[in-house]
Amino acid sequence: MFASAADLAACREVIRTGSRSFHMASRLLPAEMREGACAIYAFCRLSDDMVDLEGGDLTAVDRLRGRLDRIYGGRPDDSAEERCLADAVRKYDLPRALLEALLEGLAWDAEGRVYERIEDLEAYAARVAGAVGAMMAVLMGARSEALLARACDLGVAMQFSNIARDVGEDARLGRLYLPRAWMREAGLDPDGWLRAPSHSKALSQVIDRLLSRAAGLYVRADAGIAGLAPAYRGAIFAARLLYAEIGEEVRRRGLDSVSGRAAVPAWRKAALMARSAALSRTARPSEVVEAPMDATRFLVEAAISGSGSRVAPTGSQPPSPVRPRRTPESDLIWTVELFMTLERHRGASRPAAAG
Repeated sequence: MFASAADLAACREVIRTGSRSFHMASRLLPAEMREGACAIYAFCRLSDDMVDLEGGDLTAVDRLRGRLDRIYGGRPDDSAEERCLADAVRKYDLPRALLEALLEGLAWDAEGRVYERIEDLEAYAARVAGAVGAMMAVLMGARSEALLARACDLGVAMQFSNIARDVGEDARLGRLYLPRAWMREAGLDPDGWLRAPSHSKALSQVIDRLLSRAAGLYVRADAGIAGLAPAYRGAIFAARLLYAEIGEEVRRRGLDSVSGRAAVPAWRKAALMARSAALSRTARPSEVVEAPMDATRFLVEAAISGSGSRVAPTGSQPPSPVRPRRTPESDLIWTVELFMTLERHRGASRPAAAG
């Protein structure tokens, strides 16, 4: 063990100041799983903040990779986040490739990468959100190809929902995440639109295509959620329904994501939460198992193989997946907050996208 009680307290403080609802809900979880989730959250926040504070400098990403070298080498740096993550890596056999994927997504944002095709955007979403889905699955002990593939589908779908919601907000920061080829097919010049973003029927067509792509991934994810242990189904169904509802709210606003930002009202969230509880009891895994997306296959393979870093005392048994104490509020808030708060905020300090 690398982390002390003070280190764990420091990581909890990161959560307390970064997400009040996550902090409150996480206190209801069993200590073992809570510590692993907190470690991942704290390290991702540390990584995000390092790149933000240095104005999107790629050298910050290089230094973070060096920190991963030392974490996976059993020599974490002198920080609470890294010592806690080193413990989580060993306890859960957390594959380095999943954290490397998140850092690669940071690097893509820092360098102002543009996304020409939907396949390019899927590759980005796989890194910044699909990797989180895979890490969640690992923490839950779900390491079959079928369950991991669907966890990654869900992460990518959630990212697409967020991109569709944030078109105007991103554009005002000089960033464009919609596939540029789709914009040209709709009669829009991506660079010209980015200089003067506005809502139009043509832009609505592009946003509608992205939401339709997300909808297909949500349906694919349903089969995987139904295959999870009963203790987790309600929470993951809640995350799926809430983020799919973001897209529905965008549609209710006439697919106008430029003039304002869609938000799901509290009463609808409550209804979706009730629906998720029902789905958790009635959903059945599909007999048809679809292969992983091309963009997420490397995540699935990495999560199956593990990191090879778990170190257990002689004669001990590997830790069993931890089952959370079930309350609807803790399941919903904890899972949704972890799943998508780990999706890095695209802060104003990052450089504008090229072009």
